[in-house]
Amino acid sequence: MQIIRDYKYVDPEDRGASAAIGNFDGVHIGHQSVIDLARKACPDAPLGVLTFEPHPREYFAPDAPPFRLMRGNARAHRLEKLGVQKLYELPFNAALAGLTPEEFARNVICKGLGLAHVVIGADFCFGKGRSGTAQDMVQFGQQMGFGVTIAPLMQQSDHVVSSTAIRQALSDGRPRDAAAMLGHWHRIEGEVIGGEQRGRELGFPTANMSIEGIHPPKFGVYAVLVDVLDGPHAGSYHGAASVGVRPMFHGEVPNIETFLFDFSGDLYGATLSVGLVEFLRPEMTFDGLDALIAQMTEDCDSARKILAAT
Repeated sequence: MQIIRDYKYVDPEDRGASAAIGNFDGVHIGHQSVIDLARKACPDAPLGVLTFEPHPREYFAPDAPPFRLMRGNARAHRLEKLGVQKLYELPFNAALAGLTPEEFARNVICKGLGLAHVVIGADFCFGKGRSGTAQDMVQFGQQMGFGVTIAPLMQQSDHVVSSTAIRQALSDGRPRDAAAMLGHWHRIEGEVIGGEQRGRELGFPTANMSIEGIHPPKFGVYAVLVDVLDGPHAGSYHGAASVGVRPMFHGEVPNIETFLFDFSGDLYGATLSVGLVEFLRPEMTFDGLDALIAQMTEDCDSARKILAAT
């Protein structure tokens, strides 16, 4: 998959794509349906996605609590798995935010990227002040010569599938409900960083990763599926992970610490993708290290049984 980040300087071979437009946070089943419509609209054109980095909500409210389901690199990995060939990941800045809906359609979609067709959700808004609607995009497409498809909102039971609903499921400790809306396990992706090595001292060496900038799931212990994406230990593993602030050791900054079953090796600097499968228990403190070790052993036994049946 090729990533294009400047709509003003686009090579001729990167033009003419059929692209889905949106933020695609989580790349849930609703997003996937929009991408599939783009694939079907112009089967002979490259399949593209037009999105933004940072997320516009981050740009307009930089001090708001983290809300993203995935960082930009994790989103790119997921889109590549779906067969996206051209990822137009445009920097969201004052210049882009200041474009009127017509300027966005003309300068970005038509002249800049030269898209043959675009697919947008029924609730899509664009341009300065989010003043452009999906119907406006249809009119601009007719005037400027690109096709437009409006995708209906995806529903599951009586609820619209949305990033907001997925965030709520994760906050409630319901990763399977989140996965049903995502179409895949919710994954936390990042580089393994140095920790205090307490897990190693307790007999449970963990791979530590930051969760800064993403929506935190319910703090506690999870059964997880782990993909090591690079390095000598690349592959898939089962494990148990703790998400939170480590109250037993008076931690303050939330992170995720993952213990890989039946694994031996150094993961520092490797990129991990940790999929949350089932919430086992909340964070808690214990009367000493022996009680903590006993609980961690029980957590791992539970996780093994759950993952064996998954």
